[in-house]
Amino acid sequence: MFKVLKSFAAASVLLVSAVHAAPQPAPVPAPEFTGIEKWLNSVPLTMQSLRGKVVLVDFWTYTCINCIRTLPYVTDWYQKYKDQGLVVVGVHTPEFPFERSTTNVTKALDRFGIKYPVAQDNGYATWDAYRNQYWPAAYLIDKQGNIVYRHFGEGQYQETEAEIQRLLAQPG
Repeated sequence: MFKVLKSFAAASVLLVSAVHAAPQPAPVPAPEFTGIEKWLNSVPLTMQSLRGKVVLVDFWTYTCINCIRTLPYVTDWYQKYKDQGLVVVGVHTPEFPFERSTTNVTKALDRFGIKYPVAQDNGYATWDAYRNQYWPAAYLIDKQGNIVYRHFGEGQYQETEAEIQRLLAQPG
């Protein structure tokens, strides 16, 4: 029985390693923010206005436990790299009707200490433009406006930060 469990554990590690090492899809132009009901912590932003910056688009919603667990990393990256050219844009896309309330989202921003721009995507227009399917979902966009990295769910924080650093080091 122990041999079976040990073999299963080894196979699981290999599988997880393979998934984490999977190559990213080819870069594609980042869709424009669209159908945003309200911008919080910012004037309205466009992908065009963000050219020359590295952009982290983070799809989240304030009651999603997986999203809540990623927020300390996202807010830390914002603080650490904002002066080096990283722009974080939280795209708050509600899972439940009560999450559409701007008052509720604003309270969540205060509770989680979110200072970066947040787009309220109540109609899922930006979500659909990205063909997103997950909370949380992180998309890194290079200085030329292309999505070059995607991560869905929790984890891979070191890999994501390394990609932020790599993109920031590239010429504009």
